[in-house]
Amino acid sequence: MNFKICLLFCATLVNGGILKHHIVLTSEESTTDDGWWKNAIFYQIYPRSFMDSDGDGYGDLQGIISKLDHLKDMGIDAAWLSPIYPSPGVDQGYDISDYRDVDPMFGNLSDLKELIEKAHELGIKIIMDFVPNHTSDKHDWFLQSVAKNDTFADFYIWKDGGTDGVPPNNWISIFGDSAWTYSDTRKQFYLHQFASAQPDLNYRNPAVVKAMKEVLIYWLDFGVDGFRMDAVPYLFEDENFPDEPLSGADGMSSNQYGYLKHIYTSNLEQTYDMIYQFRAVLDNYNRDKNVTYSRIMMTEAYTKTMSQTFAYYGNNTVDGAHFTFNFNLITSDSSADNIINAVNKWLSNIPQKYVSNWVLGNHDQHRVASRLGIHNVDALNMLTAFLPGIQVTYMGEEIGMEDGAVTCGQGHDPQAIKNCSTFNETSRDFERTPYQWDSSFNAGFSKNSTTWLPVSEKYKTTNLLDGNSAKIRSHYNVYKSMVQFRQHFKGITHDEVALLKLSDDVMMINRTTNKGEFVYLFNSGNGIETVNVHNSSFNFVVLVTDVNSQFSMGDNLPQSVTLMPHECIILKAQSTSTSSAMKAFSSTLMGTVLFIVFMFK
Repeated sequence: MNFKICLLFCATLVNGGILKHHIVLTSEESTTDDGWWKNAIFYQIYPRSFMDSDGDGYGDLQGIISKLDHLKDMGIDAAWLSPIYPSPGVDQGYDISDYRDVDPMFGNLSDLKELIEKAHELGIKIIMDFVPNHTSDKHDWFLQSVAKNDTFADFYIWKDGGTDGVPPNNWISIFGDSAWTYSDTRKQFYLHQFASAQPDLNYRNPAVVKAMKEVLIYWLDFGVDGFRMDAVPYLFEDENFPDEPLSGADGMSSNQYGYLKHIYTSNLEQTYDMIYQFRAVLDNYNRDKNVTYSRIMMTEAYTKTMSQTFAYYGNNTVDGAHFTFNFNLITSDSSADNIINAVNKWLSNIPQKYVSNWVLGNHDQHRVASRLGIHNVDALNMLTAFLPGIQVTYMGEEIGMEDGAVTCGQGHDPQAIKNCSTFNETSRDFERTPYQWDSSFNAGFSKNSTTWLPVSEKYKTTNLLDGNSAKIRSHYNVYKSMVQFRQHFKGITHDEVALLKLSDDVMMINRTTNKGEFVYLFNSGNGIETVNVHNSSFNFVVLVTDVNSQFSMGDNLPQSVTLMPHECIILKAQSTSTSSAMKAFSSTLMGTVLFIVFMFK
């Protein structure tokens, strides 16, 4: 269901001057959307690292098919595949040479059709990565554009350079160095906001827009259930091509992306409109084909402001992405303060009718177990499952996978291998190492003597097979328990969410629904903490714990709860009296409270 936000800022002072904010949200039921995605779990698969079926050291589509039962066992709703299109592999598949086929590394179109059909049989939807900003320089469109063939002459962004042969302006690629490369054949510079082998498409050309919309329809006809739009902020640039101002950021050299403020090359108004047009393609398809469930679009956009992020959702008159990724938790550390601030920042600012989502990691960020600590993995997975909205999981997070060890010589990240002296700081290879299925050779990923990236040495102690034993507490079993826990929120008609900081290191989230009252407790610190969760008129039962918790499922808690370092538990109140419960929480409050209230019609 969609949410319509009504802000009621009640500046009430409680407990010696503590400010309490109340935010009330009411639902606005959609008449055109079945809403399957609004409380879904999306699971990102990096195909070349998931499962190798043919022994060449690279994951493939048949490998994914062979592991669909794992996705079903996890309880995920949709699998999002990182790019599987034909590609020279300069940027690990994000340099696409054909939008309508499958790279032979992964299989063929028949394999993809089989994957979609078998996934659907298991109730799992398949989301394709879509890269609209650029193609490979080996794409036929670009080759014809270089040759100035009529239809494709302006498919890309071409400019003359200065009289002395310098690029048209000072723009810098995200991968570093000039965003312009000279073509000896065409005698002009072409723009590339990423690698020089990834020329930017010219979205001011209606023929480009038409061609890309046709690609979307091609895949919808093929049977995919939606798209994750990659790198959308860069679709348009200022058509006057002015120099960008200096950022003034410390430690940046003149060839680094952060050296400039990218006010002319990202998040332009025309970019939002293009996303709205892509959404219209999906909505029209859903309507015209009379589909039984909505095909959806999600966008990746690292932005400077929340307003820029939410603009990708749409505006008052038009819809954009069904959701755009919330990266607040990716950029946060694991302290109680920062987690509360990250959650609060999102929930306090999300515009009316849009659905929240929670992302811990992806193929471009160090794994959460390495970034925030293996001891915090369960707490963070429990957090994203506990909060209202969509949960997004990057493959391996469910078993507590950490970054793998990769040397510069073994690496494939194009921006990182250019400079081995900074490889450890810049490479994205560490979070892309193969999935750890079991403790056998190559973690069960491949029978080849070598794999495209080395398998982590930690696979003997961290792998799915060992974690899937019902006899032990494991990260995987905690993850599955939280998937089951989310069933408590299906079909709710009332939902109140309160974020509370009980001490410097302990945070609590309280969700009170018509199906019961639930509590998330997390001690993010290194010391033992004792906190009051309720008074004597309440009794809470433990539903889920992290792997090292002192508590067990079904335990009844006393009035005062002692939490071990990094311990996390999920509780359910035996009493569901909302007013009494909130009074009890307020009486023990030791920090700032934010109430976020969802009321469904």
